[in-house]
Amino acid sequence: MPVVRVITQKLNDMTVKNVYPLPGSNDLIEKLRCTKIFLKFDLKWGYNLVCMKEGDEWKTAFKTRYGLFEYLVMPFGLTNAPATFQHFMNNIFRDILDVYVIIYLDDILVFSKKKTDHEKHVREVLSRLQKHHLYCNLAKCFFSIKEIDYLGLIVSPEGIQVDPAKVVKAIDWLVPSKVVQVQEFVGFCNFYQTFIKDYSHIAAPLFNLTRKNHPWEWTNKCAQAFEQLKEALCSVPVLIIPNILKQFFLECDASDFATGAILSQFSEDYRLHPVAFLSKAMTPAERNYNIYHKELLAIVKALKEWQHLLEGTALPVQIITDHKNLKPFKASKDLRGCLACWAGFLSEFNFQLKYRPGKTNGKADILSRKDEHQPLGGG
Repeated sequence: MPVVRVITQKLNDMTVKNVYPLPGSNDLIEKLRCTKIFLKFDLKWGYNLVCMKEGDEWKTAFKTRYGLFEYLVMPFGLTNAPATFQHFMNNIFRDILDVYVIIYLDDILVFSKKKTDHEKHVREVLSRLQKHHLYCNLAKCFFSIKEIDYLGLIVSPEGIQVDPAKVVKAIDWLVPSKVVQVQEFVGFCNFYQTFIKDYSHIAAPLFNLTRKNHPWEWTNKCAQAFEQLKEALCSVPVLIIPNILKQFFLECDASDFATGAILSQFSEDYRLHPVAFLSKAMTPAERNYNIYHKELLAIVKALKEWQHLLEGTALPVQIITDHKNLKPFKASKDLRGCLACWAGFLSEFNFQLKYRPGKTNGKADILSRKDEHQPLGGG
């Protein structure tokens, strides 16, 4: 049977956008803490499982050599299809969503902390699928496994890691010869930046190449950044899934051109393991801050990045810095400008500042002190 491809651009341009949010991959994976067993369902036909609203079928009409046709079910390509389908799935599983089921469009993941509960969870999910006439693609379903590929990442009781099958192609990635090829490579790396120490700094020369009106010049720094990212993708660490009931440790540091942070927690082996890495290049205005402001900026950026985890914690977040003058900051009363704004933001968190000399604050220090941080051509 020939495949019909319908161009929906004009219809999409006239459509009022549905702002129903799609879940973030990090938010979904954070729900899998302490999971011991997984099951993944992949729905067959996806969007075609949703009927068009009665009376709206004519809007999907398309022309063929055999005449005019219109869809009775939701076709692929409609601008509101993802939001509509996510809303549809969430409504079906709403009371058990994030309890033992997470859903991203047509990918359903059942997760259980105990094997004895797993069969009950699976039966409940299957019952609802059957009730709503939703069918699975058996070839893409995985049953009762301890390690699962979900949304491009490998999740197991040990933590989160990249899928070797997906990053192995980075080894053979050809050296870019034009901007669009750099954009493709950087886009691929962006997905895994949480796993890569010093990511924004390593990639800085490549970011510069993608700027508007920036002349094309593949320099030694570009080549070095390209190779470093390829190596980093092939040796990323396993990240543990955060546990909001345990204490968080946040190591922050700043250099002249960037901020770095590592969020960690103690795992079952009583060792501190990374939850995520953060590396942010400073804006031109931020580069003019004094060292006191830059060190505070590193803390503020890290808390904003992980606010959903660190705000309102029962145990104080241990913020580790190598700048002694930050410790009296919490007691300061006469604050102005950005310091006053930051103080208001920081007051929402339960934290303690811990001083650790720079020589022993190595991990976060590495994230912010690299040659690649320095401004290159164009900025």
